[in-house]
Amino acid sequence: MRPVTFSQISLDLNEMYLKHVSLFRSPSSRHGMAEEAKKLAGYAAVDNHVQNNQVVGVGSGSTIVYAVDRLAERVRQEKLNIVCVPTSFQARQLILQHGLTLSDLDRHPELDVAIDGADEVDAALTLIKGGGGCLTQEKIVAGCAKHFIVIADFRKDSSVLGQQWKKGVPIEVIPMAYVPVSRTIAKRFGGEAVLRMAVSKAGPVVTDNSNFILDWKFEHTHNWKEVNIAIKMIPGVVETGLFVGMAERVYFGMEDGNVGVRDPPVN
Repeated sequence: MRPVTFSQISLDLNEMYLKHVSLFRSPSSRHGMAEEAKKLAGYAAVDNHVQNNQVVGVGSGSTIVYAVDRLAERVRQEKLNIVCVPTSFQARQLILQHGLTLSDLDRHPELDVAIDGADEVDAALTLIKGGGGCLTQEKIVAGCAKHFIVIADFRKDSSVLGQQWKKGVPIEVIPMAYVPVSRTIAKRFGGEAVLRMAVSKAGPVVTDNSNFILDWKFEHTHNWKEVNIAIKMIPGVVETGLFVGMAERVYFGMEDGNVGVRDPPVN
């Protein structure tokens, strides 16, 4: 029997580690990978879709922070003339903090490109957005843009909605209507529509538009285009977090340091 050397044992252990490292990855390590993935996606979107003399819609959430970092960097380095339209109070603050030119839809109702994040993206580029409560303004700005580009990390990539994102579809509602809207959604489409409660204040989350948010936890996959239209027709509904047929391209920052690109399927 041939003796086993220390170097052979070391190689075997290294191979075992590489095969199983994902199983033992700490939550902080995975969080760090997700943040780097967000940065990769944000940088890719800005580098590929922002040009001089453009009006840019700036989305909301944690991933958009990296896109604005890159946008400000390019504006400084390349002396770009860029006007930014925000989708939320957070986006407005990001634009001002980076010294970028702030505008609005009154002055710039047509945007060249809008860049925003997503809570989940399915194979058809249908999105769930609104985890941060900014869905209405995000959809308005995206709808005003010639090109709507989405950025996300690997955790947001799903084949069908609900596969990764378990918090449901956000629905912004007029405060007085949240109970009847919740009951109507549950009766017509199943599942449960729950009033989103605030974390650092007593009572419900209040949007930038002074409305409430219901999180509809659906039970199965739907025809999202039909459901989106039907929910919006319920009196008291302001907007849904379903973005159907709006995204032109999605950039996913991946765990391996690459950037995945998804375009809408060809019908």
